[in-house]
Amino acid sequence: CSVCVSADGQYALFVDSRGNLKLWEVASRRYLRTFKGHNSSVCLSADGRHALSGSGYETFKLWEVETGRCLRTFEGHTFRVNSVCLSADGRYALSGSNDTTLKLWEVETGRCLRTFEGHTDGVNSACLSADGRHTLSGSKDKTLKLWEVATGRCLRPFEGHTDGVNSVCLSADGHHALSGSGDRTLRLWALDWELEDKDPAGWDEGARPYLQNFLTL
Repeated sequence: CSVCVSADGQYALFVDSRGNLKLWEVASRRYLRTFKGHNSSVCLSADGRHALSGSGYETFKLWEVETGRCLRTFEGHTFRVNSVCLSADGRYALSGSNDTTLKLWEVETGRCLRTFEGHTDGVNSACLSADGRHTLSGSKDKTLKLWEVATGRCLRPFEGHTDGVNSVCLSADGHHALSGSGDRTLRLWALDWELEDKDPAGWDEGARPYLQNFLTL
């Protein structure tokens, strides 16, 4: 099963044991709507207006929450879509599949912008960082991988689980990652951004006296 709560806490969207995708009002526990077509993973947009759902097939769908209308179907994976995620601004979607890849999509057009390749087994879970610069994936190959969204480059793998990684999450500040695995453990990881390549900074004239003293010494 998969479940997602809206950012304001008003609604919950989940896949029940029979594979039905349902929307509920949290406070009243009132059932609102069923979305027909997909039944593997779900994600609500930050504003609660749209939802993504993955399926047991090679596609996933974008829904209008208020009406239950399917707005777009995303096609491109070659096996089951296990995980879906929306960027904070709702412009981009991320999907993970049993075809071992992650894909980044432009929501407005449904166009695939980038494919992330490197896992050796199906991708069970993926999430985007709050600033949209990085994504984290968890796979049946027992590893997590941190990716640079702009280039599709894998920045580093995380190894330690002894079974497939079923769920991953990045902290809001991007300093930590959490993973859940079939080995029945949760692992908290520290992301050492001090090791990340950074763009060169511009020259600050105020640093000249310190540089001169350093060179003299």
